[in-house]
Amino acid sequence: MTGKDIIKITLNLVIVYLIGGLILAVVYAKSSPIIFQNNVKAEQNTLKKLIPDADRFDKMGEWTIHDKHAKYFAAKKGEETTGHIIQSFGKGYSSYINTFVAVDKDYKVQKIEILAHGETPGLGDEIETDWFKNQFKNKGIEHLKVIKGETQEDIQAISGATISSRAVTEDAVKNGVKFLMDTVKEGGNANVQHQQ
Repeated sequence: MTGKDIIKITLNLVIVYLIGGLILAVVYAKSSPIIFQNNVKAEQNTLKKLIPDADRFDKMGEWTIHDKHAKYFAAKKGEETTGHIIQSFGKGYSSYINTFVAVDKDYKVQKIEILAHGETPGLGDEIETDWFKNQFKNKGIEHLKVIKGETQEDIQAISGATISSRAVTEDAVKNGVKFLMDTVKEGGNANVQHQQ
């Protein structure tokens, strides 16, 4: 192979990489706004699912937990605040569990929704079941603890997935509710850091 052949191959590779990079940039520029709009719609659908009787959800601020940025909202019906929703994260067995938590005016949990996680299929992913999520209804902060075995007052652990159960209950949900109580109820700072 001569020096000319090497230069020719090198130039061909550079041209291919430049064209590929240009195509990727164009695709990203076209799809990025669509992805953003879809994420906004998905978030609004989740908020509406958590507090269906609300007319709108006003973003109140952001907070940080486990170095992850999260948001919180006031649910409004007319001018009245009917509850709050907070996004929170719990450190699970194999992932951070992205959770939305809806509370009423008394800061009792009404519903939770798991948005994303990477927990073990068949064990930790049971956090998505209605059986697990329905346990949170009307629980105050003092009852957001995981119990191995039968319980009506607290949250029953998923068999074989206690770490995932605790990540949702005692990390994501409890810390989210505590944050709302400390900032919204007590009138604290709207953009705060909370580290675990």
